[in-house]
Amino acid sequence: MNHHKDALSWVLIGFTLLLVAAAAFYVVWPQLQPHVTVRVGDGVYKAEVAKTAAERAKGLSNTATLRQDQGLLMVYEADGKWPIWMKDMNYPIDIVWMDSSKKVVHIVKNAPPDSYPDEQFSPKKDARYVLELPAGSVSQKNISIDMQATFDENRLEGWGK
Repeated sequence: MNHHKDALSWVLIGFTLLLVAAAAFYVVWPQLQPHVTVRVGDGVYKAEVAKTAAERAKGLSNTATLRQDQGLLMVYEADGKWPIWMKDMNYPIDIVWMDSSKKVVHIVKNAPPDSYPDEQFSPKKDARYVLELPAGSVSQKNISIDMQATFDENRLEGWGK
């Protein structure tokens, strides 16, 4: 009988340790993903980078949330009026387009997830980068047109193809 209790205790301890490890992995994993630090206005964002067409098309689709210090930086090979859609989005976002010198050229605040498929958001001027941020970031962090953003382009090398 004692062997049964001992075995059950070890199984419960193992299961508990497995749950703790899974929870820790869930919390730490986003921090381990490649990112670039983007500074614009009063904001500092840890942004994942979408450099391939597939990564840019996916964007933030099917994600549950975006923390106030997170973003997604889409990087294009050439300047253009790159449209953004809200396909499979679960929350609104602010969208900031920047030219090749990282100057903000266009902003859309609070793009609603239910705008897809009827609406796409496009800049009025050519852009090289698109930064997607939590809704409200542009106002809260005083981000405006002609403002200079900074991030390390060397951190973008090797991302995507």
